[in-house]
Amino acid sequence: MTDSLATLLADYVALHSEQEPAHLQRLYRRANLKLAYGRMVSGHLQGRLLKMLVAISGARRVLELGTFAGYSALCLAEGLPEEGEVHTIEIFDELEDFIRSEALTLPNGEKVTLHIGDALDIMDSFTLPFDFIFIDADKRLYSLYYEKAMSLLRPGGLIVADNTLWDGHVVEEKYNADPQTKGVRDFNTLVASDPRVSAVILPLRDGLTLIRKH
Repeated sequence: MTDSLATLLADYVALHSEQEPAHLQRLYRRANLKLAYGRMVSGHLQGRLLKMLVAISGARRVLELGTFAGYSALCLAEGLPEEGEVHTIEIFDELEDFIRSEALTLPNGEKVTLHIGDALDIMDSFTLPFDFIFIDADKRLYSLYYEKAMSLLRPGGLIVADNTLWDGHVVEEKYNADPQTKGVRDFNTLVASDPRVSAVILPLRDGLTLIRKH
């Protein structure tokens, strides 16, 4: 496939999918203007998919690891019923002001509770099961996040993990020594061999793995 055809198809897919809400378009722009690594924001298609997955799963309680700008948290919250809740964890406290002022003031922000700190520690404080867990944090720790997420997820619940193709590095030998690539590879191997779940990797953006707990 040529680059020009890939671009045309990407535009076609975006045009024929549910449109990105205007307030999320503005948040996406502001994140790219104000924050380093703006490409980490989920964006239009992934955001619409997260909303749909939450809605069709019937989730009422969602956990997110890695808030960044708050875009994905709002998409997750959008798929919830009015009484639903999203708990989102961000380790970098310097992002807190942006998240609270730019994201949580937007529609569905009232469903989102922000936790600042280490995800592995904060996850230990939760007792009630979650219906849906989105993992998009430190790639080196994905396997640890996964095991804790499984202990918090109800049977039949869904885990979605982002960046599981890691810019294609998962299949490139020159990245064998890279700890983040190793973390993603180890996670992918763990999930693929786990009899407790069914899983599929979608080649959307940087790879999105859907994992259903039996």
